[in-house]
Amino acid sequence: MNVRHSGIGMTSARTRNRMIERLRAQGIRDEVVLAAMNSVPRHLFVDEALATRAYEDVSLPIGYGQTISQPYIVARMIEILRNDKPLNRVLEVGTGRGYQAAVLGQVAREVYSVERIKPLHERAAQCLKEIGARNVRLSHADGGMGLPSIAPFDGIIMAAAATHVPRELLAQMAVGSRMVMPLGTQEQMLTLIERDERGYHQTQMEAVKFVPLLTGMA
Repeated sequence: MNVRHSGIGMTSARTRNRMIERLRAQGIRDEVVLAAMNSVPRHLFVDEALATRAYEDVSLPIGYGQTISQPYIVARMIEILRNDKPLNRVLEVGTGRGYQAAVLGQVAREVYSVERIKPLHERAAQCLKEIGARNVRLSHADGGMGLPSIAPFDGIIMAAAATHVPRELLAQMAVGSRMVMPLGTQEQMLTLIERDERGYHQTQMEAVKFVPLLTGMA
């Protein structure tokens, strides 16, 4: 029996349920997001040696200097993005192994995710295929440029910290949309950008720690 698929021990449904109860205790209120987090097997998106830690509230290394974000941050960012409303087309910048994209796929009709590091892009494709995520489409590209051919998006989420809000991504926001991203270098703040008919509005949410957003492709 394959532990990665069978979900026994530290990767069991009971362990996942404990993660959900912890998220509730940490202030996550969106039941749609909590259900999505509960349905995605996070242990499949980390190295097998780290599978027993998959449901702890910690970020874990996934290679190439990148990490999979802690469950609270994933849930919090998607909760802010959703704002208790259905999501149609979402762009994710920084696929990593594909875990956040998989959760987004449970709450949005279409998810487009961009990763600049080709081996991570390829591994994410394998992971998402393994769980049957059919509404998530991956691209190997420079995430800071977004996907102008697919835009506009009613939600954009960034899994790396930028020093400024990329103009290219602002241009790809639909009116009425939201973008959630970490901003800053040494001190980072989770930041919400909202677009309405009058323009863009920025709100700082809480302190976070992400790997930096890099340009180009690798």
